[in-house]
Amino acid sequence: IAQTLKEQKEFHRSSGRETHSILVTPQGRPFSQEKARELSSKKAVLTLICGRYEGFDERLRSLVDEEISGGDFICMGGEVITMTMIETISRLVPDVLGNQESAVHESFTQPMLEFPQYTRPASFEGMEVPEELKSGNHKIIAQWREEQALARTKNRRPELLQCKTKIK
Repeated sequence: IAQTLKEQKEFHRSSGRETHSILVTPQGRPFSQEKARELSSKKAVLTLICGRYEGFDERLRSLVDEEISGGDFICMGGEVITMTMIETISRLVPDVLGNQESAVHESFTQPMLEFPQYTRPASFEGMEVPEELKSGNHKIIAQWREEQALARTKNRRPELLQCKTKIK
């Protein structure tokens, strides 16, 4: 695989294109929404390399630009982590989503989880859609969403609130 990666990089560079190659490995830095944002804005040919079962020939590490992990766990291979990275990065590329605003108000776009979502019907087995959401008042809805996102984050992922600055 090292020879193939070397040839791929040389081909793209000879065509005037930058390359950025990533080794998907449990030994890398954890993948995050912030990293996805960074990679989605690169003007380079992005190459993700994942393994199956065992590790890689150590010499391959000298050819990649960085190593990224899916988290502190081990899978049988890196394919699922790589697919997750591709989807996460791709949806941040302009014009990939039908409505780019969809990617703006989700969990991890700010240092909080996303607010609860509701669909029709307004009542299901005694569980009601909150009145604030049915009000039609955008200011009240926005305030409710912010309060709910904060409460959900405090309850489920309080470490996210330790961030000193908002993720852009």
